[in-house]
Amino acid sequence: MSAAPRITVLGAGFAGLSAVRELRRRDARAEITLVAPRPELHYLPGIIWIPSGLRTREDLVVPLAGFFERQRVRFVAAEVTGLAERGRRVLTSAGEVGNDGLVIATGGRFLKKLPGIEHAITPCEGIAAAERIRDRLAAMQGGTIACGFAANPKEPQAVRGGPMFEFLFGIDTLLRKQGRRDRFELVFFNPSTEPGARLGARAVRHLLDEMARRGIRTHLGHKMVRFDADRVVTEGGEIAADLILFMPGMTGNAWFDATDLPRSPGGLLQADAQCRVPGFERVVVAGDSGSFPGPDWMPKQAHMADLQAAAAAENLLADLAGRPSSRGFKVELLCIVDSCDRGTLIWRTPGRNVLMPPNRLMHWSKRAFERHYLRAYR
Repeated sequence: MSAAPRITVLGAGFAGLSAVRELRRRDARAEITLVAPRPELHYLPGIIWIPSGLRTREDLVVPLAGFFERQRVRFVAAEVTGLAERGRRVLTSAGEVGNDGLVIATGGRFLKKLPGIEHAITPCEGIAAAERIRDRLAAMQGGTIACGFAANPKEPQAVRGGPMFEFLFGIDTLLRKQGRRDRFELVFFNPSTEPGARLGARAVRHLLDEMARRGIRTHLGHKMVRFDADRVVTEGGEIAADLILFMPGMTGNAWFDATDLPRSPGGLLQADAQCRVPGFERVVVAGDSGSFPGPDWMPKQAHMADLQAAAAAENLLADLAGRPSSRGFKVELLCIVDSCDRGTLIWRTPGRNVLMPPNRLMHWSKRAFERHYLRAYR
């Protein structure tokens, strides 16, 4: 192996950029190439504030040219289409990129198999989806808003429910501030009788109690059947709706199908406790792309992606240098469920589960964390 290893990072999200920072911190000479469609970070945790006007697209799209220059990263604007030579060559829409080591951090995609899902907005698909919610709310004079999420039945970890609670509570707060909450009915639906169970039992009770306090109707414990333009249909009945927000479960990227990478039952990339992809030398994965060993409540969130990326980068560099590599990552769920004026802190580890009731300090802490996190990339 050359003194300056060639490392390719796929993806410019939380896991990819955290991997770049860790790689550069540990190896000043490494030749790092990052492949992504655009040289931008889209800070998706902030999209919950777009409907209320607390954030705009311009606030949440961070150009990365300066970051890449500081970190001495070569950027390739392209879509990944596959791999060759067991990961040593990355196939992209802009040609092939060779490497000595590979970090896969291209995120996941949402399962859109439910009939009629085109009638629902999937908020975490990105900034444009949150803008659609903002514009639809502004145009509505009243009606029913149905908000829910589901999981990948073959991948318990591949679910992103937290933001849906935030959209639900945030919309309630917004309508109250506008003095028109009485013209709307809000309904939360979920196939489980304990939505958000990964956050912990106390959190589930709190979230359901908060819905009751806000006058939000619930429709729980019924398998999804389909969406129509004006309703949500489940095995337990129908919900008439003028606006449907729905977050389906997650699976792996479409480009995985063009490779021999090992897959989990839910379609993600198999990973060991050191973030390596089994059977592929010097190929690691971090963030939403991977299926990792650990508790079934292990979250798919930015904080977890950062922890996995740090371990993946350290182990990859050790493998490239022929050194022992055994770093694992801490399993930790840490989030603030925000309602646009208050936030509920939820923290879970294998040994603890803490909930701090809603307060204004947590709302402002979440906003302060955003500024602090993005400072490294601006």
